[in-house]
Amino acid sequence: MMDRNFDDLAERFAQNIYGTLKGRIRQIILWEELDQLLATFPNEPLSILDAGGGIGQISSGLAQRGHQITLCDVSEQMLIRAKQHAQEQGVVSQMTFIQTSAQQVGAQLEQPVDLVLFHAVLEWIAEPEKTLAALFDTLSPGGVLSLMFYNLHGLTLQNLTLGNFGYLKAHMKKRKKKTLSPDYPRDPAEVDQWLNNVGFKIESKAGIRVFSDFIRDLPPSANGEEGIIEMERRYSRQEPFMSLGRYIHVTARKPAIKDEL
Repeated sequence: MMDRNFDDLAERFAQNIYGTLKGRIRQIILWEELDQLLATFPNEPLSILDAGGGIGQISSGLAQRGHQITLCDVSEQMLIRAKQHAQEQGVVSQMTFIQTSAQQVGAQLEQPVDLVLFHAVLEWIAEPEKTLAALFDTLSPGGVLSLMFYNLHGLTLQNLTLGNFGYLKAHMKKRKKKTLSPDYPRDPAEVDQWLNNVGFKIESKAGIRVFSDFIRDLPPSANGEEGIIEMERRYSRQEPFMSLGRYIHVTARKPAIKDEL
């Protein structure tokens, strides 16, 4: 098993992930989660690692708020796009770009960071618990991991509603290698266990796209895309909808030194 490098799919990734309603919903829910998370820190610039940061839409937004960002990715093409995006947003001076993996970036950091973003990467890597342990080590005591991963349960539900029973019986193994469908959809219970094993304390969770992927025809009274976004925001943190989201966002904190004593 190998980790995924997106050099061959960088353009499709940028268009399909960020240029759609799905991408808009993802950004909205993530920013709500990050705003709640940032409120737990002192009101001062933070040191932030965006591990596997892709084109850096979230991290460049954080840079606009005055924070210092290190963005790493194994893909050279993604880093090129991340730098271009940072230049367009006027924040390139607040960002450092490193071509390396999330597992190895700690060796290139001068000091621990306050916040790690690890968004839509866990489902592409072969050794998830070891990677989470490496990211734990990059954090200062009391630092926080913002983790978003592709949810096995959401994928299962979609294939059930589509009648893809043969695919489910084949354990949803990918038929094509060059696709944006993740290699390793994650079971939320397993992710929770990995985080606990590493030493994190889980603080909050949210589902991302808990129903909108299943919509076919909306009545006029639903208010189109804005109505979908309103309902996604309403139900993203309520069970059982949260656990069926296409993605799950988890906020997990590294214990402060005093908590470890």
